[in-house]
Amino acid sequence: MTRNRKLLSIAAFCGLLLFSGLLWYGAQCAEQMRWLPFSGPATAAAAKQQYTCGMHPFVIQDQPGNCPICGMKLTPLKAGVTGGVGEGGKAAKPAGERKIKYWVAPMDPTYIRDKPGKSPMGMDLVPVYEDEVSSGSTLTIDPATVQNMGIKTVQVKRQDLHRDLRTVGLIGYDETRQYSINSKVQGWVEHLYVDQTGQFVKKGQPLIDLYSPDLVAAQQEYLLAVNNNRALAKSSFSPIAEGAQQLLGASRTRLKYWDISDRQIAELEKRGKVRKTMTLYAPYNGIVTMKMVTEGMNIKAGAELFKFSDISKIWIYADIYEYEIPWVKVGQQATVKFPYADMPNLIGKVSYIYPYVEAKTRTVKVRLEFANPGYQLKPDQYVDVHIATQPVKNALVIPRDAVLFSGEKRTVFVASGGGKFEPRQVKTGVEGDQGLVEVKQGLLDGEQVVTSAEFMLDSESQLQEAIQKMLHPQQEAPPAPAGAAEDLFQDGGMKKKENPEDLFK
Repeated sequence: MTRNRKLLSIAAFCGLLLFSGLLWYGAQCAEQMRWLPFSGPATAAAAKQQYTCGMHPFVIQDQPGNCPICGMKLTPLKAGVTGGVGEGGKAAKPAGERKIKYWVAPMDPTYIRDKPGKSPMGMDLVPVYEDEVSSGSTLTIDPATVQNMGIKTVQVKRQDLHRDLRTVGLIGYDETRQYSINSKVQGWVEHLYVDQTGQFVKKGQPLIDLYSPDLVAAQQEYLLAVNNNRALAKSSFSPIAEGAQQLLGASRTRLKYWDISDRQIAELEKRGKVRKTMTLYAPYNGIVTMKMVTEGMNIKAGAELFKFSDISKIWIYADIYEYEIPWVKVGQQATVKFPYADMPNLIGKVSYIYPYVEAKTRTVKVRLEFANPGYQLKPDQYVDVHIATQPVKNALVIPRDAVLFSGEKRTVFVASGGGKFEPRQVKTGVEGDQGLVEVKQGLLDGEQVVTSAEFMLDSESQLQEAIQKMLHPQQEAPPAPAGAAEDLFQDGGMKKKENPEDLFK
C-alpha cells in the first residue's frame, strides 16, 4: 500500500513538471508571434515569386527558365509589378495604378504610340511603364552637372515643315527644236549663202548651190518625161498616156526626195533647160550652232552640213542635291532671276525631273521651260532659280542638332525629368528650313529632346551599358521546348507554330 502511494506521488510530480514546461513554452511562442507580420493570403502571394522576359514583358511564369520566344533567361518580377506585400510587410502598389509612358511595337523599338493599337506587322503594341525604362542605358545626372555640361532641351512639336530651294540654273537649247541639215546627194558646193556660226536663218532661206552629176542627170530625165507626157497625153490608147504620166511623176518625186524645191522644179519645166547647180533651202527657223561646210567642198551623200537651233523657246536646267529630291515635284512654281542684268523675273513651272544623278556633281537636273520671244535669254547663261516646294503638313519636327547619325541608326536623348535622359532610336524624314527635321517614328508630341552635349551623353550611355553587360553577362540559353508558345499570340492574329523559333521567321 505504501509502495503504491509513492508511485502515485512520483507520477503526479512528473505530470506537474511537464505541465509547467508546456505553459512556459506556450508563453514564449506567443511573445514571439506577437511581433510577426500577418501571414494571411497577401504574405502567401508575396512569397510566390514570378519571372518575366526583358524583351517580351507579357511573358510571365511562376518558375525560372528561358523565354519561349527569344530564349533569353527569365528575370525575377518585382513584387511591386504584380502586387502583394512589399518590404516591411507593407502592401505594394497595384499594377493597375502604374503610369504607362508609351506603347511600343514588340519587334520595332522606333514604332511608338501614345495609345494601344497594332504594329505594322499586325502585333499588339506593348505598354512601357515609367518604372520599366531600361536602366542599362538611361542616364541620371544631377542638376549641377547638367548645367555644367550645357545640356539644352527643346519640345517635340507638330507644325508644317517648309523647304525653299535656291540653286543655280543654266540656260540651254530646247532639244525638240534642234535640227541637222544634210545633203542627200553627192556633189560640190559652188556657192555658200550661210557662212557664219550664230547666223539667224529663216525657213526657206537659201543655204548652198550644189553641183552634182546626179542632179544634172535627174533634170534631164525630168525634161524627157515632160516632153514625153505632152506627146502622149492625147493618145487614144489610154495605157500609153497613163504610162507617160506615171514616168513624169516618178521623175518629179526623185528630185523632191533630193530636197529640190517645187519652185525650182516648176522653173526647170518652164525653161526646158538643165541647170548646172541646184539650190538647197533651209527647212527650219533657227540659228547656226555648227557649220561643217565651205565653198568648193566636195560632200558625200548624207554628210551633215549645218546644225540649227530654234531659240524662240529655251530650257533652263537647275541642279538639285540628292537630299533635296523629295521636295521637288513636277508642276511646282519656279522663279528665275538674272543677277547680272536688269531684267524682270520669269515665273514658270517644273516641267521634268531627270531620272538619273550626275556622276561628277552628285545632283539631279530639273528642267524649266520658257518662251524667248526677244532672244534675251542666251544659251549657256547662268541664272538663279527659286523653287517653291509644297510643305509637309502637320509633321512631327525636332532640330537636326538633336539627332545623332551613326550609320543606319538615328538616336536622340529624351529628357524624362529629374535629370534622367533616355536614348531612343528614331526614324527621320525630310529636312526643312531653320535646321528642322521630320521624325516619322520614335517620338511623341510634347516630349523634350536634348539639342546640345548629346555626344557626351551618348558616350556615357554606351559606357554604362557596357559595364552592365560585364557585370551581368547574358548566358546562352538552351533551345525552348517545342509547343511552349503555341497560344502566345492568338489575340494578335498570328498563326500557331509548333516551334517557337518559327514565330518570327
